[in-house]
Parts: sequence; C-alpha cells; structure tokens
Amino acid sequence: MKRAAALPLLSALLVSACTVGPDFKAPTPPSISTYAAKGDAPAPDDQRVALGKEIEGNWWAGFQSPSLDGVITLALAGNEDAEAAKERMAEAEEEVNAAEGALLPQVSLGGTAGYQKYGHALFGPLNFNIPAFAYYTLGPTVTFPLDIFGGQKRAVEQRKALLEYQHFELDAAYQSLVAHVAAEALALASARAELDTLNAIIADDQRNVDLVQSAINAGSGTRVQLLTAQTQLVEDRALLPDLKQREAVARHALAVLVGKAPAEWSPPEFALNDFTLPSELPVSLPSELVHRRPDIQAAEAQLHAASAAIGVATANLYPNFNLTATVTQQALNPGELFNRISNAYSLAANLTQPLFNGGRLNAEKRAAIDNYKAMLALYRQTMIGAFSDVADRLQALANDADRLHAQEQAAQTAAESLDLARKSFQAGNSGTLDVIDAERRNAQAQLSFTRAKSQRLMDTTELYLSLGGSPITPPASDVPPDPEGQ
Repeated sequence: MKRAAALPLLSALLVSACTVGPDFKAPTPPSISTYAAKGDAPAPDDQRVALGKEIEGNWWAGFQSPSLDGVITLALAGNEDAEAAKERMAEAEEEVNAAEGALLPQVSLGGTAGYQKYGHALFGPLNFNIPAFAYYTLGPTVTFPLDIFGGQKRAVEQRKALLEYQHFELDAAYQSLVAHVAAEALALASARAELDTLNAIIADDQRNVDLVQSAINAGSGTRVQLLTAQTQLVEDRALLPDLKQREAVARHALAVLVGKAPAEWSPPEFALNDFTLPSELPVSLPSELVHRRPDIQAAEAQLHAASAAIGVATANLYPNFNLTATVTQQALNPGELFNRISNAYSLAANLTQPLFNGGRLNAEKRAAIDNYKAMLALYRQTMIGAFSDVADRLQALANDADRLHAQEQAAQTAAESLDLARKSFQAGNSGTLDVIDAERRNAQAQLSFTRAKSQRLMDTTELYLSLGGSPITPPASDVPPDPEGQ
C-alpha cells in the first residue's frame, strides 16, 4: 500500500517538473545596412565592392596562386595551433557527453565483506549477547536524479554552448591561419620584389660610378663627382641587409605556420606578380556579418553559456530529488550468496532542501546574472569592433588604389627624370649631383611603388578576414605532398 501511495506523488512531481532560469534568445542583429557613417568607401576602378553578396568558395583562390593554395593546404593539415584548437573542441564534446550522462540513471555494483561484534550495552537490560560474526553483501545500486527544476538540464545546455564556443574558436583559428599564410606569402613576395628593385637600383648606381669614371678618364670629371656617385652606391647597398632579413623572417614564419621548423621546410618562390588582385570583393551586410564572423559567434556562445549558468544557480535554490534502489545478497558466509533466501532490497526517495548556507546560493545566482551582463557587453563590443574592422579595410582598399596610382605615376616620372639627367650629364649640361639626386628620387619611387602593390594585396587579405572568411573543411590527417617546397 505504501508503494502504491508513493506512485501518485512521484507522478505529480514529474508532471510539475520545470526548467528554471531564463531561456536564451540570441541578440537581435543591427538594422544598419552600411559600415561607415558616410557610406562605405568608394571602390576603385579595378575592384568592385559587391555589398550584400556572400563569399563563395575559398576566398584565397581569388589570388589565382597555385603555390599559395598548396601552402594553405599544408598549413591546415599541419599547424599546431589549429591542432590544439581541434583538441579543445573534442574536450568540450566529451564534457557535453558527461553532462548528459548525469541525467540518466546511475548504476553501480557494490560489495562488502566485514566482521562484526556487538557490545553488551547495545541491548540494554536484556543482557543479550550476539557472538562475533562475519558477513557479506553484494548487489547493484541504481540512483536516478529527478531534476525536477532543471538544474542538470541547464548544465547540459551550458556545456553545449561552450562546445559551440570551441567550435567557433576552431573556425577562427583556421581563418586566422589562412590569412596569416597569405600575409606571410605576400610579405615574402614583397621582400623579394623590393630586393629585385633595389638590385636594379644598385646596378644603376654602378653605372653612374662607371659614367663618372669615364668622364674623369676623358678629362671632364672630378674626384668629388666620383666620390659622390660611390657614396650613393654604398648607401643603396646598405639597404640590402634589412630586406634580406624581412625575406628570411617571412620564410621562417611560413615554415612555422605549416608546422615545420625553418630547417625542415622552405616555401615556394613566391613572386609579387604571381598574385592576381581580385576584381570583385563580396561584402556581407552588417546584419549577416554577425552570423559569419567566428569571433562574434563565439561571443554569442559565451553569452548563451552565461544564460544557462543562471538557470543552474537558480535550480540550486530549490529542492533536489533523487530516487535510489538497491538489490543485494546478504549472507554470513560467501557460499550462501546468490540464494533466494539471501535476497534483500531497498527503495528510497531523497529530498534535499537548502535552508541556510550563509547566503552563498543567492550570491552565486547574482554573480551568474552579473556575468551574463558582462558577456552581453563583451558581445556588443565584439560586434561593434567587427563593423569598425570592415569599415577600416574598405577605406584602406580605396586609399590603396589611390596610393598605387600615384606611386605608379611617380615611378614613371622618376625613371624618365633619371634618364634625362644621365643624358644631360653625358652632354656636359649638368653635373654629377644632378644625376645622383635623380637616382635617389628614382630609388625611392620604385621601392614605394612595389610596397604599394604589396599593401593593396595585403589589405585585400585583411578584408576577407574581417568578413569572417569562408567555410573551411579541415583536410584529412594525412599531409598532402609538399607543393614546390623542399
């Protein structure tokens, strides 16, 4: 009869079960349709900004560089930072499994072997004496948490949100890795292009020295003019070590990005002219960017986890219910185990209601609410920063186009001015200083033009990264053949 009476009570508890705490709702995306107050930066003639269009395929394919594609494939398979992020996500998956397992009945097997002697005083005036005896028990115990107020369910929700966070962190690691590979490849190509330009300038310097020396031999040049030309040659040669250092640093950085030591691997011979400037730049609307940038999505997942933590803290204020069932074999010697007469069982319902804890549980709930507010502020700040990032990149590309056009004209003018200065010197109409000055302006213009080309390609890479990149499927664990590298 008692068991029959307990069934309606248990049914009533299960029916009235509820999940306390707030149900998470993602913040509403902003209604703005542009990234800058005065509209997005105007697109240059040779690059069209397609606002509202999503990135399709691998964005780095727009550079049309097979060597870059190959190194990125190597990096995705071998980079250790990406591998660490992947393992952190696997850890988060197992923590979800553990939290979900806590919702299921817990079964354990227990056994006891003991030796017992009761004292005479135990039975009072009866002066009853029980001889010492050995005893044995063996059997399973089943514990079932009812989770009436949903604390465990909120814990599972929290773990799933943290799993989402690690998923977006892995995506961010891949996006950052691809962008870093592209940037270092461009840095390497830029350093090599500047080295080629500087070597050409040094060759011109040497021609100037030879030109003055010929003039001296003909009786029209002076020692001062020769020293001036030689000084320019030495000064330009002094620029070579810094460029060689930049080239080495980029080469070593690419090796690290693909998971190799610099002594184990060398990148392909990247050249700046091997990279094609993408003619169209798809730019997501701000309302869509919040669903594409992994850092914004990661911040939203953290916000979700903070919301679920409020539910966990709230449930801790309510009673905790558990059902426990035990079936055992009890005997005074091992041979009597597993007999019907040794069967024993127990069924218990356990309720724990916090009464006094020094305000700890209420403080934990308030702390969870405060943490949620902090995560909400960080989410908003991440989103605002992302919009600013895209606006900066769009403006940079517009400025890059203007800078490149101006530097191209400056390089052409400087080259023509140098040619005229040399012809004038040979005709005896100008001095060595005029040639050296023209040479200096030409060197600066040529190097600035090369850097402007490189910067525009790099800012294009930064724009793709600021837009959240494109979906990346990690390659299989088998590392593909090394493209062009050693």
